[in-house]
Amino acid sequence: MMRRRWPVALAILFFALLAWYLLYSQRIVDGLHRNQELMTEVFMLAQELIQDPGDLERSDFEEEMRDAGRFDLALFELQGVVIRSNIPLIVTDGADSILSVENVPGEPDIYTSEGQEQVKVLVRRLIATGREPVVGAGGNVIFFGDTPTLSGLKWIPYFQASGLLITVLIGFLVIRYQRRAEQEKAWTAMARELAHQLGTPISSLQGWLELLRLPLEERPGSLDVDTVAGGIDEDLVRLERISHRFELIGRDPELEPLDIREIVRELERYLQARLPRLTAGILIVVDVPKEVPKIFGNEVLLAWALENVVKNALDAMAGRGGEIRLKVRKGLPGWVHLRVQDTGPGVDPEVRDKIFEPGVSGKDRGWGVGLTLSRRIIEVGHHGQIYLLDTEGTGATFEIRLPASLPDFVH
Repeated sequence: MMRRRWPVALAILFFALLAWYLLYSQRIVDGLHRNQELMTEVFMLAQELIQDPGDLERSDFEEEMRDAGRFDLALFELQGVVIRSNIPLIVTDGADSILSVENVPGEPDIYTSEGQEQVKVLVRRLIATGREPVVGAGGNVIFFGDTPTLSGLKWIPYFQASGLLITVLIGFLVIRYQRRAEQEKAWTAMARELAHQLGTPISSLQGWLELLRLPLEERPGSLDVDTVAGGIDEDLVRLERISHRFELIGRDPELEPLDIREIVRELERYLQARLPRLTAGILIVVDVPKEVPKIFGNEVLLAWALENVVKNALDAMAGRGGEIRLKVRKGLPGWVHLRVQDTGPGVDPEVRDKIFEPGVSGKDRGWGVGLTLSRRIIEVGHHGQIYLLDTEGTGATFEIRLPASLPDFVH
C-alpha cells in the first residue's frame, strides 16, 4: 500500500513546485510589466518637456511664466514616477554626506548620525558590487540599487535548483526504499519457498523413519528394507536438488551449450509422473522440432525456471482440467523461443503488470515467488527474456527467449 502512495506523493510534490514556480514567475512578470508602464510614463513626460522651439520664443511674460510652471510641474511628476518605480536611490554631495534617499530598505533617517552611517554602509555595499554611480551636473553623486522585482529574479535559479535537488533527493530515497522493500519481500518469499520445497521430502523422510521404528510384524507386507531404502534415497536426491538450486540462484551460474529438447522432455517426464497427484484431467503436450539449435545455459537452473512456469499453469487450471502446451521454435538469429500456453482462466488484469514481482500471485495459495525466480534465472542468469503475452479468450501464454549457442546456431 505504501508503494502505491509514494508515486502519488511525488506527483503532488512535483505539481506543487510547478504551481509555485508559475505563480512566482507570474509575480515577476507582473512587476516587470508595471515597471514598463512607469518607464512609458517617463517617456511620455519627457515628450511633454521637449516642446516646439517656437513656443519658447514667445515674448509675453505671462505665457513664459505659465510655460515655466508647466515645466516645473512636469519635472515633479517625472521625479514622482521614478520614485514609484521602487529603484533604491542614494544622493550624496560627492564627499561624505548623504543628501537624500528613496526606496531604501528600512527607511533610515538621514538627519541623524545613525541614519547617515546606515546609508553609508549601503553605499559601500553598492560600490563593492562594482556598479558605477551617476554624477550630476552640480557634483552630486547618485547611487542606485536593484528594484525588488530585479532582486527577485536573481533568486529564481536558486529556487529552481533547490526544488529539483529536493525532488531528486526524495526520488532517490523513495527508489532506495522501494528496492530495499522489494529485496526484503523477495528474500522473505524465497525463504518461504525454500521451506515449502523442503517440507515435502522432509515429511516423507519422517514417514520412512516411523516405518523403520515399527516392529517387522506391524509393517505393511510390501514395504521391505529395499523399498524403504529406495524411498529414502529418492527423498535425499530431491533434497540435494533443492539445495543445489538455491545455492546456484545467489551467484552467476556456469553456462554451457544445452539441448533444449532434452530439458523439455525431462520436464515432461517429471510432470507426467506426478500429474495424478498434482491434479487430474490436464494434458501436457510437447512440441519440439529436431532442427532447434542448442541454447547456452545452466541445466539445473533452466529446468527449475521452466518447472515454475509450468507449475504456475497447473495451479491455475487445478480442478477444471485442460491442456498445457510447450512449444519450442527457432527465433530471430541467435535466439530460441519457448512458449508455455495453457487453457486455464488466464491472468487477472489487476496483477497482470506485476505478475513477475515477488509476493504477487493470482492464486489463493502460494507465496508468489515462482515466476519471480523464473525471471531472475532467465533474464539475469541466462541473459534471456520472459514475457506474458497478450492472448484473446481464456488461458495464459508465457514466452521465454533464450540465447542460442552460436556455433550450433550457425551450423
